[in-house]
Amino acid sequence: MSYDDVEIEDMEWNEKLKAFTYPCPCGDLFQITQEDLKIGEEIAYCPSCSLYITVVYNMEDFLGDNNNNNTPPISVA
Repeated sequence: MSYDDVEIEDMEWNEKLKAFTYPCPCGDLFQITQEDLKIGEEIAYCPSCSLYITVVYNMEDFLGDNNNNNTPPISVA
């Protein structure tokens, strides 16, 4: 069972990691890449502990080749 369900809009784009991130209670960050989202992956894992979250998003936002500059296709806060 996932730790939480998190909307993609509530996650932050981390340019250094090239991934969407969300704070983990352990102090690290849950992470999921655009490539993961494009193939339908919805689980973001924390690299420092065993927790993971379910990312709620619209897959259509990540499909297609119209995003060639490696920036996220949606606006995130």
